[in-house]
Amino acid sequence: MWKQILGKLPRKPPKSDSDSPRNPNPGPNSSSAGGPAAKRASAAVFPASVIAGIEPLLAFKDVPSSEKMNLFISKLSLCCVVFDFTDPMKNVQEKELKRATLLELLDFVSQNPPKFTEPAILASCKMCSVNLFRVFPPSTRSSSSSSGENDNDDEPTFDPAWSHLQIVYDFLLKLVTSPSLETKVAKKYINYAFILKIIDLFDSEDPRERDCLKAILHRVYGKFMVHRPFIRKCMSSVFYRFVFETEKHNGIAELLEIFGSVITGFALPLKEEHKIFLSRVLIPLHKPKSLGIYFQQLSYCVSQFIEKEPKLASCVIKGLLKYWPVTNSQKEVMFLGQLEDILEIINMAEFQKVMVPLFWRLGHCINNYHFQVAERTLFLWNNDQVVNLIAHNRQVIVPIIFPALEKNSEHHWNQAVLNLTLNVKRMLAEMDDTLIVACIANYKEDRARKKSEVERRKEVWERLENAASLQPVTGRTPVLVSLV
Repeated sequence: MWKQILGKLPRKPPKSDSDSPRNPNPGPNSSSAGGPAAKRASAAVFPASVIAGIEPLLAFKDVPSSEKMNLFISKLSLCCVVFDFTDPMKNVQEKELKRATLLELLDFVSQNPPKFTEPAILASCKMCSVNLFRVFPPSTRSSSSSSGENDNDDEPTFDPAWSHLQIVYDFLLKLVTSPSLETKVAKKYINYAFILKIIDLFDSEDPRERDCLKAILHRVYGKFMVHRPFIRKCMSSVFYRFVFETEKHNGIAELLEIFGSVITGFALPLKEEHKIFLSRVLIPLHKPKSLGIYFQQLSYCVSQFIEKEPKLASCVIKGLLKYWPVTNSQKEVMFLGQLEDILEIINMAEFQKVMVPLFWRLGHCINNYHFQVAERTLFLWNNDQVVNLIAHNRQVIVPIIFPALEKNSEHHWNQAVLNLTLNVKRMLAEMDDTLIVACIANYKEDRARKKSEVERRKEVWERLENAASLQPVTGRTPVLVSLV
């Protein structure tokens, strides 16, 4: 039966095995056991040097322990044939044969096998590369109709080959985490090129694939310490390209989730490299329109940095103010939520560095006509830590914020915002009544001054209009108008 199935696989032209593009380990060996027909059927797909005399359809239980690794390599070679899944009726038997073989390989790797030999590691990486590393179709990668804000509502795209891809991903994960895999040997094949291809796959539109990649890359980062700087550099490159060039990538959330766990392992004091990553990568990631897709993971990464080194809090707040979304209310609400999280862990010295520009921005948020932005800003006064920071610096903060509160109480259209504004004013009055009285006097004086400026400007325009109507102009005759 297996001869018939293998006979349906695409046969190679009669050339030497070393010319095969799918040969993970070319060599001159060509001896194999079995009849001539079986030999020809196998050689159509597998290099003889990899088969090593073991028929790939045999079960692992049917061969002695000394031959299991050779059978493992033969089965890996069988799975290097890639099928077209766009047509579900094409190569049905061959697809089922490959899937059954993949499950056998997964079961073998999961059952604490003997130490993997170098040819076995090479063949494993080759099989994973052939099946996983691919270029995504342009039609699935383009999003011409998407503005970035509604990406959460898009239906995910599922890869039709997932029945095979999932097993290959599970196999790779088990291989990387297996105690039978020696890091010193495996790093020659799970190398920079292999890792770079893995990171490229994070742009897949299939969320199931990105979840598998996330688990694999995290384990590779943990096991191969020599590759850690390279992995961080590659992830930074993805973020740079996303922020400053394309603003299109499907795996930002998953990559940030990996980095969140990486940050927890950073030693103190933080290296300059990590601080640069915060200021040049994480903070600019607040800029794209699609922030909502990965905001939770990004916020966690930033919080981890501040917990590691509290002095970075002022740097983060300055970055948030720099990228503040003045025309995007949804992003503004997210920024306010992250700002509250930072204010809960910031120390007094760092807070005082940024309190003036921060509360100037919060004053504009209080007067925002979008009720959710104004409401979320006023909710900051429900946080005891924020109120404590304001109370210790009220001589500076209250004069900045009070005009916005007074304007809200006079003009804002939303009743919930009006009620919250009155509550905040009452809280500030209880905090320092004398200061509030002074602020009220200053607000009235400033309003009178602005009113007089408006009247003066109006008078100037009236004089200009009267002068223009009394002195008809012909041709290019210049006209002198006195504004005094």
